Parts: sequence; C-alpha cells; structure tokens
Amino acid sequence: MPFERDEWEAEVTGDGPDLSQAAGTALEPVLDEKVRRKLRPLFETRVQRTVYSIADDTRVISLTIDKGKISTASRSAPLCEIEIELKQGEMEHLFDVARKLTRALEARLAVRSKSERGYELINGEQDVSVKATPIKIPTKATSREAFKIIGRACLKQIIGNEHALNKSDPEGVHEMRVGLRRLRAAMSLFSDLLGDPQTAAVNEELKWLTKQLGPARELEVLVKRVIAPIKSERAHWRGVASLSQEFSERRKAAVGHAQRAVRSARFSALTLEIARWLEAGHWTTPQDDLVRDRGDLPITFAAAEKLSSRWRKMRKKGRMLAELEPADRHKLRIQAKKLRYAVEFFSCLFKNKRLVKRRNQFLRQLERLQEGLGDLNDIAVHEDRIAAVSVGRRQSSPSRAFAGGLLTGREDARMATAMATTTAALAKLAKSKPFWR
Repeated sequence: MPFERDEWEAEVTGDGPDLSQAAGTALEPVLDEKVRRKLRPLFETRVQRTVYSIADDTRVISLTIDKGKISTASRSAPLCEIEIELKQGEMEHLFDVARKLTRALEARLAVRSKSERGYELINGEQDVSVKATPIKIPTKATSREAFKIIGRACLKQIIGNEHALNKSDPEGVHEMRVGLRRLRAAMSLFSDLLGDPQTAAVNEELKWLTKQLGPARELEVLVKRVIAPIKSERAHWRGVASLSQEFSERRKAAVGHAQRAVRSARFSALTLEIARWLEAGHWTTPQDDLVRDRGDLPITFAAAEKLSSRWRKMRKKGRMLAELEPADRHKLRIQAKKLRYAVEFFSCLFKNKRLVKRRNQFLRQLERLQEGLGDLNDIAVHEDRIAAVSVGRRQSSPSRAFAGGLLTGREDARMATAMATTTAALAKLAKSKPFWR
C-alpha cells in the first residue's frame, strides 16, 4: 500500500499482547481497564518475513516479503505481500521499484492492511463489493492536501472491488465504476490544480477503464429491470424468450470483457500510476505561482467556492430540463453527480449542527434528482440497446421485432412519470438553502 500510515512496533516476550507497549501511541487513550478485560484474539497472522535493503547514493529502500496465512477459528486465507518503504530519497524512487516489481512478478497494488483482511475473513467478506467510505479532511488542510486525501479514498474503492468484479458480482462492477466516477469528478473539481500533461494521461486511462466496464453495468440494469419482469409476465409471447436469451448472453460477454480488462497488465499499471501520481505527481510541486497559490488555499475556503460553482452550473442547466434532448439530459445528470460527489467530499468540513441539518436535506434532494435523471437516462439507453438487438441485425425476425417493440413500449410508457418525478425533485432542490454559505 503506497500511502503513509503511522505504525508503532515493539517486541514482546510472550504469546499475548503486552499492552504497556501502547504507551505514547494513538492506542493508549482507548485502552482503559474495561477494554483490556474484554480483549480477545479474533484472528492470527503467521508469516515468514524476509527483509532486503536497496541502497545507493540517492536512495535507501526497505523491501519486506511476507508469506504465510491469516487464520480465524473457522477460516484461513493465504498471504503473500511485498511492502516497500522509503527510508531515504525521493518518493519517485519508491515507485520505480514498485513498477519493476509489478512487471517482473505480475504483482498487483494492494490497499488493504493485514488487519483489514483479518476482519473481512471473520465476516466472510473477502470478495464482497466495497462502497465509498466517508472522506475525512482536516479543517486545516490545504486544497492540495484535500485533493490527495480524496484521491486516495477513490483509488481504494477502485482497487477494493477488483475481487468482487472477478467473481462476477454485479455490485463489484458498479462500485468500481463509482470509484472511477468519483476520482474523475474530484479531478474536475480541482482542475485548477491539475493542468499538466501527466494528469491528462492519467485521465485518458481512467476513461479507458470506465469504457471497459460500462456495457457490463448497463446490460445488468437492462436485464434486471426490463428483461426479467417481461420474461416473468409474458414468457409465452412471441420472441420474448429469444430476446431474453440474447441479452443474457450479451451481459455475460460484457462481464467477461470487464474482467479481462481488470486482470490485464494495463489495469495493474494504471492503479500503480494513479498512486504515483497522487503521491508524487507533477501537480504536487507546481512551477506556476498562481497554481501553487491555489493549492495552498485552505480547503474550508476553497470548498465553499467549488460547491457554489457546481451549484450554479447545475441550476442553470436544470431550468431547461423539459426541453432537453437525451444527450443534454445526460450532461445534466453528470453535473448532478459531480455536485453530489463534491458535497460528499466536503461534508466533514461543515460540522455545525445547523449546517449538518441543511447539508443532509440538500443531499437527500440531490440524491432524488440524481435517481430521476438516472432513470431517464436508463430509458434512453435501454431503448437504443433493445432496438439494436431486436431489429438492427440480420437474424432479426418478426417475433423478435414484436418482443423488442413490447419492451420499448413499456420503457417509453415510463417516460412521463420519470420526467414528472425528476422535475419535482429539481424544483425541491432549487428551493434548498446551500449549506456551505
């Protein structure tokens, strides 16, 4: 895991923990007598550790190989990790070593600590999807520091869903896409700090990965929300079974495509490059005075400015909702997502009780709008996909065309209700008081 964390290590003489060694650490305040009495072992990590030193005139790096297993009372999981720690030198030196290791060993960047893996093993959650975790930005952080914290959290969500996606869990695909969208939204939000070619190259690779996952998620939603109900209700109607089979096969193929992308060397290289870019990218040491000054701004000031900017853009676009074409509604949907992610990123900065209440109300209305816009977008996407499969191919038949028309008609019939719901959500949101002012 390339991100810094505090560690306190001490040798103990017995099999149990020596809690006196916690003195002076972050653990000391929580270790009262009641907690000490209740402490019980939950899992055990047994590893054979080998440590190497990589040193020359410019760097000293510790390379630690841990091989063994994590065990609970009823489960166990193998463990094979390489941890590289910079003792002396530039952060770039650390990533040079990491890059060579991933190429030589097909190693993957990991973001879970041994303790996190142990608790997952206890709960049977080794391969479950991972949702976004709350962002914790110190109130004294600069804008540059805040973006780094947000970026790390997004990368953790992306990598954290690799196992679930490879197990064909639809939520794994969805949550990895959410992590990608959140990271790209953060890059857009902090674009005044990120105008360098290296950032542009990272963004292009993020677009590539997003594109690889898109069809799997879209077809999952289509099959679950449109195909499955009609198959259950009208399985005997002409063409329904054939069309259902077609979409199921397409969904399976799309999932396989997404899995190949995530298992590829390109994905491995991308995740490592994101980590390198977040920790030691060109944007972290800008040469331009204006960009440097923007990055030094307190995030408490910059957050309010960024939220206001997003809010103005979305309100302006939203006034024309009824007249927008599907492509423009999709743009409005993206703006709503960016605003929602910005609210979630900066929520921890607004702790006043009155502001928290307004923030929660604002976020609820924004979520309702996003759901409505998502429903409208799904209808447009579903109609296009259904038409392409039912009538846009050589093997098309009258029965398939009939089934396609039935599905399209049902989706089209939802349009008026979805539009009314979205319009109402937008009106309520427009009346909400921004909590950041």
